[in-house]
Amino acid sequence: MKRANRLSRSRDFDAVYRQGRSVSSRFLVLYWFPHEDPAAPRFGFSVPKAVGGAVERNRIKRQLREVWQERLDRVPTGNDYVLIVRSGLPEAVTANGFDWLGERVDEVLSMTKVAA
Repeated sequence: MKRANRLSRSRDFDAVYRQGRSVSSRFLVLYWFPHEDPAAPRFGFSVPKAVGGAVERNRIKRQLREVWQERLDRVPTGNDYVLIVRSGLPEAVTANGFDWLGERVDEVLSMTKVAA
C-alpha cells in the first residue's frame, strides 16, 4: 500500500477513534473520519494482542493490506479509516480462505454507506 494511503501517526489514529463514526461485525470494527485532503483515503490497522502472537498479528495485517489495496478504487475518498481486528479472525481466515476475508471487509465497508 502506498504511503499516501497509510495512517501512521498516533494522533491520526486518535482523531479517527475520538471523532469518527464506527460500524462493526463479528470479526471487524471499522472507524472512519473525514480528513482535510479529499484526494486519497488513508488506512490504519489495529490488531490487538488478544488476537494472537506477533507472527499471527503481522500475517493478518499483511492480508488486510492486500484486501484494501484491491478495493482502493471503491473506497470513498476524503476519509481516514481504522480497521480493528477482533479475536477469532485469523482462525476464521485460515478455515475459510482469503476470499472470505475480502467478503468481511466488503461487509463493513457497505455498512459505512448505510450509516453515513
